[in-house]
Formats: sequence, structure tokens, C-alpha cells
Amino acid sequence: MPSKSPQSDPRTLLDALRTGTPLSDLPSDAVQRARSLAAEPSSAPPADVESLPEPLALALLEGSVLAGRPTLAEALAGSRNKALAKAAKKALYRLRSRGVEVAEPARPSASEPSRPIPTGPEPLPALLTSIDGTGERVVEIARPLRGGGVEAAQFLYSDELGVTRIQVTELSRGEYRRVVKEATRPGPDAAVEIPHVEALERLAAAVGLNLRTRTAFPQGLDTVLRHLGVQPRDVPVELPPPEPEDERLAHEAHKLHEEPELRGWLPPMAELERLAFKIDELESSPLALTPAQRNEELIQATHVQAHAFFASQETRRLYAHRLWEMALHLERLGKEQPSRVARAEARRLAHGPTEPPSRFAERLYEKALLVTMAERTAPSPRQRGEAQATSRAAQQEQTREPETERRSPGGIILP
Repeated sequence: MPSKSPQSDPRTLLDALRTGTPLSDLPSDAVQRARSLAAEPSSAPPADVESLPEPLALALLEGSVLAGRPTLAEALAGSRNKALAKAAKKALYRLRSRGVEVAEPARPSASEPSRPIPTGPEPLPALLTSIDGTGERVVEIARPLRGGGVEAAQFLYSDELGVTRIQVTELSRGEYRRVVKEATRPGPDAAVEIPHVEALERLAAAVGLNLRTRTAFPQGLDTVLRHLGVQPRDVPVELPPPEPEDERLAHEAHKLHEEPELRGWLPPMAELERLAFKIDELESSPLALTPAQRNEELIQATHVQAHAFFASQETRRLYAHRLWEMALHLERLGKEQPSRVARAEARRLAHGPTEPPSRFAERLYEKALLVTMAERTAPSPRQRGEAQATSRAAQQEQTREPETERRSPGGIILP
């Protein structure tokens, strides 16, 4: 089978530049200039990189990303070469996902001459909800249509399975802007606007997870991916190692559950059932304990279960990535301190140490204990049955509401 040309992959081409591999398909003078920049691409003058043939420029841009340096990508994001500018914006998203601080695009001052108004439709913002306790969230991407309307596609995706549901609606631009305004209204379910490029990258990663986990595509996903020009991309995000301040910040990790965006987080259903069984055991114990002693016993058992669940490296890594994503969401909402705490806890969960135990994990299970105990406070089976009947009636009433009024876990309307 013939080998793949290094030009088709920036990282392979970067390695070829650094190792002196012949690149006969590219101009020799350009290759020579690129080789001189490949050792430290993050320090390369942006104008020199932009003047290179596109494959070589993309290879140097990839090198700056691997080095964790945003300077080159920040400069090339404003390139007149559309492909290079698009790649630079993707690079900035990748760097930001790894926790690298990226400068916001500079806004021209009032004294600067206004730039010519670009032709074509104005780019529409994408929407992203917060991530819930099961790892699900919604991203909404708008695509301009001929005639002035837009095709708004909503994707419900999970960090364990990929895209699981999709809804596509045609709207006018005014209607879509009203959707954006409503979805970003302050509140516990508020979505945030994100760049179109980032939304496409997130969708590509989610679809890549579909392929890795062999989760079937929802009906219509293939068509929408083709319209958006999205290819599956399965590249796991590696979280950076802990920082000196993380231990101090992680002591406040239990307070994250007080944020409206995390109040609904609970352990998986299997863990809730296991906790309920343990509570039954303790409450039926023949030991004569005071109410205070019984409560202490329940809390201790809850913490033991939390420590056992988070002893798994897979579990720690899963919740680390959820907290990392939540940190970015909180930052975009202007919640700087909770964002810093979430990132600190994410780094500690991903890389250790395991002692002292995670206060975030303990509080997660304390919430589960409160929920389980609250379900047992019905004074009688009759009242419990009445409460269940009322709940069923409410659910049936919801199913009779128009389809357009059902909402995703993050707040965006879904079918």
C-alpha cells in the first residue's frame, strides 16, 4: 500500500522538516526557509510563515500548538489566507482546551479607519450549553441558506457516546437571533455564544467519539455533517499537570456544587442504588445510636462510597474532563473564581494526588444522600402514592405540550 504524502498531514510534514526528509513536491527554497523555522516554530515571524506555501505554513502552525505557544496562531488568525486563518482559529481553540491562555482578538479603536465591509452574510454565532452531570450538552450551529434564511442544527452529545440526538430547523436570521438571545438569558440553564469554528471542532470531536464507541449516528446526521463540511476527529484532550495553587483551590471544590450549573450533578444511577441499599442496611442495624451518631454513620458511609468510586483512574479522568469543560463555561459566564477552582480540581483528578480525598467527590455523594433521604420522608405509603400519581400526571401533561417546547439538559429546545 503506498505511503501517505506528508503534505496531507501537518504533523507528518513538520517531522519531515525537522529530520531533513526530502520534500520534492514542494519548492526547494520554501522548504529550506521552513526548515530554518521548524526547530522553534512558535518563535517564527508570522509574516515569514504566511509567505510559505500553505502545507508548510500549516506544519509550522502545528508545531507551535504542540509547543503550547499561542503567539503564532494569534497572529495568523487574522491572515488574508482564509484556509490559514481558519486553521489558526482551530489551533487557538485546541490551545484553550488545554488550558493555555489565549489573547482575545484586538478590537480597533475609534481613531482607526474602518475596514471595508466584507461581502457575504455576516457569520452567525453558535450556542453551547453547560455540561450536565451525565456528560451531556447541546451545541447549536447555524448555516446560511440561499434566500437569506438559516439552517439551525442542534446536536445533543455525550462525552461517553458522542452525538445521540439531532434536530434541524429552518429559520429566518431574525428568528435565529431571537433564539440566541433567549438561550443566553442569565439563569442556571444559560447557554453561551461560541465561535463558529469552535462549534465545528466540538462537533467533529463528538462524531469521532461516535465512531470510537460504535454509537449509531442519529438519523440525518450524515447529511448535516456534509453540509457543514465536518469530518470526524477523535483526538482526546490531555489536561495539563497540576499547578502550585491547585491544592489550595481544591479545598474549595465542594463549593462548586453551590453553583446553579452544577446543582443537578449526581452520581450515576447504579451508584445511587448502591447508596440506597447501604442506607437500608444502616437504618435496620440493631445498634442503639443517637440521631447524631446515626447521621455521622451515614455521612461516613457516603464518603467511603465516594472514595471507592473515584479510586478508578477512568472515573477520575471522566470527571476531570467534565470539570474542565465546566470551568470554561463558568469563565464565559464571568464566574472567574469558580472557574479557577474547577480547573484546579480537574487537574488534580486527572493527574493526582489521591490524598487528601476530593472534596468535590465527597460533596457529590453528600447530595446523593440528601436526595435519597428526602425520598424516604413521605409520612405514609398513601401520601407517597399520591405524590407519585401527581408526578406521573405532570409528566403526561408535559408530553402533550408542543414538541418545540421540550428542552435539552442545558436548556436549548430539542425534539
